[in-house]
Amino acid sequence: MKASGRRAGTRLRLFAAAAELIAEQGYAATTVDAIAERAGVAKGTVFYNFGTKEALFTGLLDHGIGLLADALSGAAAGGTAGETALDALDSVVMAQLRFFEEYGAFARVLLAEMWRTAWQEAVARLRADALGVYADVLRRAVAEGAVREDLDVETAATAVFGMVLTVAIERRALHPDRPIERVHATLVDLLRGRVAG
Repeated sequence: MKASGRRAGTRLRLFAAAAELIAEQGYAATTVDAIAERAGVAKGTVFYNFGTKEALFTGLLDHGIGLLADALSGAAAGGTAGETALDALDSVVMAQLRFFEEYGAFARVLLAEMWRTAWQEAVARLRADALGVYADVLRRAVAEGAVREDLDVETAATAVFGMVLTVAIERRALHPDRPIERVHATLVDLLRGRVAG
């Protein structure tokens, strides 16, 4: 059942507020009261929409992972007819950088909070839907002969995703004036040197 436009807007405000607060102070220290206040709604609105803080966080993870997976998939599929797998890899890296530029709080939540045992379904979804895009592109690169045949694409996909996530967070926190294109060029040089070299 699809949420009404107004309810969907409320849920998005709650997701944004929760991501910001959890990124600032951690999941355990974030209260429903604080989320409601940051979102500009009554506390009961949180419970009406999600039932519990845990359900809100699960919804936030599902929503964010869905947006991220769509951005990465679009980048992987959006190239020209003659695009190589390594070109697609470059595009996916840039899509991830741009996504975390827009959703910086969500990036910090992923890095700090998501790996707890309670959120294993979200981790599995991240692996399948987001890291899976990297794995598919890397499999294509193996098939094209652009990377070595014995590459463990699952581990490589996790490593690339984690590297881009960490660099995106570091850029926002310490080097916000550094152009995203410069960061992307450095990451691509590293990847092409190690993955394709």
